[in-house]
This record gives sequence, structure tokens and C-alpha cells, in this order.
Amino acid sequence: MPLGMASVGDTNIIRKITGRDDVRQHLAELGFVVGETVTVVNELGGNMILSIKDSRIALDKGMAMRIMV
Repeated sequence: MPLGMASVGDTNIIRKITGRDDVRQHLAELGFVVGETVTVVNELGGNMILSIKDSRIALDKGMAMRIMV
């Protein structure tokens, strides 16, 4: 399931990251790597606030749909 479809409060483990190499590299630099736990904190105006590695990061839905959990 794509992370973009997860509900607020859900905690998931990242299984796969899709997209071009530069997109996957950018997400990896933000901490989105396979095996990492990610929690959906909030959803505001098409953006998702995510908690990963003791940080909160905002991603748009398009980017979140590339992260499979």
C-alpha cells in the first residue's frame, strides 16, 4: 500500500521506494529508507506530516505515493 493512502496515526514499515533514481536518493537523504518505521502525524491541504527517525517531515501526496509500506 502506498504511504499516501495511510490514515493519520498509522505506523508502518517502509517496504519499497519507487520512482527515478534522483527521487529515491532525495527520499533516502530525508530518512525514507527500506525497513524504517514511519508514522503519519497529520494531513494538511494535500500534504502529509510524517514522523521518521525522531524528525517530522512534510511530503506532498505525490511523493508519499512513491513510498510503499
